[in-house]
Amino acid sequence: MNFIINDFNIYYEKYGNGKTNIVILPGWGETRHTFDQLINTLKNDFTVYILDYPGFGNSKFPNRDLDIYDYANLIKDFLMINSIENPILIGHSFGGRIIILLTGLYKINIKKIILIDAAGIKHKKRFLARIKQRIYKMLKKIGFILPKKVRHCYLDKLIKIFGSSDYKTLNPNIRNTFIKIINEDLHPYLKNINPSTLLIWGKNDQDTPLNDGYIMEKEIEDAGLIIIPNAGHFSYLEYPKYVTKIILEFIKLYK
Repeated sequence: MNFIINDFNIYYEKYGNGKTNIVILPGWGETRHTFDQLINTLKNDFTVYILDYPGFGNSKFPNRDLDIYDYANLIKDFLMINSIENPILIGHSFGGRIIILLTGLYKINIKKIILIDAAGIKHKKRFLARIKQRIYKMLKKIGFILPKKVRHCYLDKLIKIFGSSDYKTLNPNIRNTFIKIINEDLHPYLKNINPSTLLIWGKNDQDTPLNDGYIMEKEIEDAGLIIIPNAGHFSYLEYPKYVTKIILEFIKLYK
């Protein structure tokens, strides 16, 4: 199914017919299929929605740069237009950023929240990373004075040398959006989140370190943190049965 508003054409899927709505917000670059196992369990008792973000899966990217607030407003409109009232929100990584804004800034009515290895806290760059960034910016400026025939090749080589793994895999039209998103610090909104929140974290997560989970547990009014030993950033894929069981118990506990 497709959801169209303004210049967005978003593909989404709906499963089950339960009274309680669950909306799953994947991580950056993920599609609806990464949550297939969880959906197959939840759809027996709930109505589950999951979508592809602009630029991923079956959703086209608009002809402009986006920021995290564009994504949050998109999901807010999706909930309103589809009459999805008081849902449970499940978000992994980037999906956590959206949930933090929906509940900590926009204060939409949410039943409860499940954040899995959530992003949203900006970290100070280490000294070597700052130096690397300055060198990249300096070399990039040189690229714009080169002849057009060699400029594109030169800039591509800079990205291969200096870009992160996530950045390298992105289409050029999404790269500015990615930079805007990761530079936005959502820490101040955590204290405004009221719904009961379950935090699930891989102990060995290198993308959103476990310390982020401790910070969110402290800042969010009603939050509990469960740590998955030996798991990394994709704890729900590494230990799917265990994570699914935890999610179901949390939902039943606060029913």
